[in-house]
Amino acid sequence: MLLALSQIATILGADLRGEGGLVPTSVSLDSRSVEQGACFVALRSTRDGHEFAAAAVEAGASCLLVDHAVNVEAPQLVVPDTLLALQTWGQARLNACRPPAVFGVTGSVGKTSTKELLAGAVSGWKTPGNRNNTLGLPAALATLPDGLGAAVLEMGMSTKGEIARLTEIAPPDFGVITNVGIAHLENFSGQQGIAEAKGELVAGLVAGGAWVYPKDDPWCQWISQQAWASKARSVAVGQGEPFSVVAAESLGPRGNRFSLGSPTGALDIEIKLTGGHQIQNAALAASIALIAGFDGSSVVRGLAAVEPEEGRGRLSPLVGGGWLLDESYNASPDSVISCAKALLSLDGGEPLCVLGCIRELGPDSASIHAATGRALRGVGVSRVWAYGDFAADLCGGFGNGAFAYPDYETMEPSLAGLPQGARILVKGSRHWKSERAVASLLMLFGVRTGVLGAKGGASDTVDS
Repeated sequence: MLLALSQIATILGADLRGEGGLVPTSVSLDSRSVEQGACFVALRSTRDGHEFAAAAVEAGASCLLVDHAVNVEAPQLVVPDTLLALQTWGQARLNACRPPAVFGVTGSVGKTSTKELLAGAVSGWKTPGNRNNTLGLPAALATLPDGLGAAVLEMGMSTKGEIARLTEIAPPDFGVITNVGIAHLENFSGQQGIAEAKGELVAGLVAGGAWVYPKDDPWCQWISQQAWASKARSVAVGQGEPFSVVAAESLGPRGNRFSLGSPTGALDIEIKLTGGHQIQNAALAASIALIAGFDGSSVVRGLAAVEPEEGRGRLSPLVGGGWLLDESYNASPDSVISCAKALLSLDGGEPLCVLGCIRELGPDSASIHAATGRALRGVGVSRVWAYGDFAADLCGGFGNGAFAYPDYETMEPSLAGLPQGARILVKGSRHWKSERAVASLLMLFGVRTGVLGAKGGASDTVDS
């Protein structure tokens, strides 16, 4: 049973105004996306959430969490600090109905895909969407269902201490670090700082827990050697280790197939996600699931059922024989190159990229964008359309066949000139809303029917 307002008030030490028997069905932090029956939390950030309390109730919120009583006809929990109260609520709910296995997932690249794969492998509840920070995670946990066998929590960060706070709210039994790259570099003095921040997940594991990482990632290796990481078992996944990818095969639009070596025998795994980087994500997910005691055959079935999500690897077959790989949700230098390689694993025409720039790279942004452009040329991309503040640097690194624009609106008309039959990757940092390019390209080209399932997984009518 979810908690009633009277119970929540006791946990938070809140002043309850209104009906204590009401049970909020979810938690909302944004009045524009309130679900019916949700508790709207009025946060103080760049804008004061209390100004939107009436709009939230009008949109369907059943109650409010506020730091002062507001003139709105709805039950209210009044607390000194709504953020702290939200975090306390999420923490208390997890404590009250904690499943036997709680997993934490982080990494500079691939944490969301790995969360999805791991949730499939363990048939577990997962943090929805991008609720991976000190606001979104406790909001998701506040209405955690009873009776779960496992929970998979994505833990993101942009500054030091964020993951440490997340592990205070929700200490994981098991962890995954997908890699340590240079995302959010502008907020750190160097890559060691990023490694330390990602390593907060390991430091925050329940004593005696375990975590996995790719063997060939030097900064993950560094984390495993630190004294503060010693209370949890570190397990490398890679060549020569008990957990390793023994064989891998691209299935083109249908995803990937590989065999995972493990101490209890090899598992033959097939996933619907495109690109070699997804093999590593799936191998990490399968490995930690096995370490946590989940049955191998169930792990295999669960991984096979995971569908690529919109903005995170969804593949659309275009009229004229081309493909659109939608990776528009976010971007880092490493993920741009990994997704370009995934694009090239598909059969088809000219490989093209439509890219929004990468954010939070600090004073080296220009040179990093130029290096990303060179790398795209090196993997075999033939042309690039880029927009944003460092588009010229990326295109300069790429060379001939790259076109730079200051913003999406300026670039959009040029998309009509992309050739039919092309393989197109769309990607960009969240700031640039690259999903607009996806929508435009789908409208321009149209989607072939009977080739892929509705969510981008292969149907029985394709064999590539």
